[in-house]
Amino acid sequence: MVDEGNAWMEFMLDQAQTDFGRTLDRMLGAADTPRAVRAWARGEHAPGRAVWGRLAEAGVTGLAVPEAYEGVGPLPVELGVAYVAAGRHAVPGPLAETAAAAVLLAALAEGGTARAGQAAGHWLPRIADGRALVTLAAADGGPYALDADAADAVFAVEGEELWLAPGHGPVQPSFDPARRLARPLPGGEPLARGPAVATAAARAADWAAFATAALSLGTGLALVERTAAYVKQRTQFGRPIGSFQAVKHRLADALIGLEFARPLLYGAAVALAARPANGARAEVAAAKVAAGEAAYTAARTALQLHGALGYTDEYDLSLWIRKARALRTAWGSPSVCRSRVLTAASSRPDRS
Repeated sequence: MVDEGNAWMEFMLDQAQTDFGRTLDRMLGAADTPRAVRAWARGEHAPGRAVWGRLAEAGVTGLAVPEAYEGVGPLPVELGVAYVAAGRHAVPGPLAETAAAAVLLAALAEGGTARAGQAAGHWLPRIADGRALVTLAAADGGPYALDADAADAVFAVEGEELWLAPGHGPVQPSFDPARRLARPLPGGEPLARGPAVATAAARAADWAAFATAALSLGTGLALVERTAAYVKQRTQFGRPIGSFQAVKHRLADALIGLEFARPLLYGAAVALAARPANGARAEVAAAKVAAGEAAYTAARTALQLHGALGYTDEYDLSLWIRKARALRTAWGSPSVCRSRVLTAASSRPDRS
């Protein structure tokens, strides 16, 4: 449920949204994303870009792009559905950052910034149809741009300035090798300056945090599903370990956390749709911390129940375990998100 004024709205996915998620799930299930993730971690982007192309054909890359720029959005609910599926299949690339950059450019174009309007007219149609994969470095996301080495454009925000970076520095090691981090180079083409940049960047950061929450939820669901299948096969004392109560309880706890995060995620999507200009920072923060912590719990559960096997790079499970840990702190650490929720709660009038 989402609090809008004095009204409470209950939210559930409709049939079209549910079917959209199932279609993406089937499509990505046939795309051999583990191979694409491993290639991406080596700096080989072709398999990952092929997966990106499939998402574009399904309309995913246009969900954050306004119709005026050949997109179908902004549609945060559908984007949440799509990114849960992407997280479930560990799709590599700057998914959250591309959506956030689209929101940022569209917001600045609406504000009448001429150069930003030109950038929006150039880049947004390319983002919408999948021709361009872009990334974003901004204060809420830290000093690094994700997958700058694979991106067609690196946008950078610092204070009240937005520029198109001329390149990026060396790729830095990450807990998740498929999340390749690099600092954008200074200089480049200035696109906008002034208070409007900070306002638009805050809106874009909300979308990035929301998208990251959706990826986390999908990652956690994949970990629970894979672990549930594994414990039915592994035997100990002549019985599948999945029959032991302790194992059942660990998996149930992990799944409950994910299912608790799900309505928070879609509640945040409804809030983003209802308040496109002002954002929905508290709702997004609640979804981000719930999904991130639930996915991290699922990763720890999966690792323990798989034993030493879960540590190995050769075993696909490690791709999701590492991703869950990295997504937990991307675009808002748990402590930052909790602080935002508490600040919003304390500022609301007492309705008792």
